[in-house]
Amino acid sequence: MAEDRKPTDTDALARIHDLVAEEKALREQLQHGDISASDEHERLRVVQTELDQCWDLLRQRRALRDTGGDPREASVRPPGQVEGYLS
Repeated sequence: MAEDRKPTDTDALARIHDLVAEEKALREQLQHGDISASDEHERLRVVQTELDQCWDLLRQRRALRDTGGDPREASVRPPGQVEGYLS
């Protein structure tokens, strides 16, 4: 989601959809022997981090909207910050 403009809810949801599809494709490729387990794990780690960033962005936008703020002020946070959250 590294773009010059700030992503909208629709942008983030579309990216989430694409990333979930990529997760599924990676698992299928591993199952069929098209990629190695280490390649799958490496790419899945990147995909899952980006998914966490997308979900975090949506939560930020919702929180700003709910408190009368401008959801356009939300921004994609660095992986280290997003990955450090506890559910």
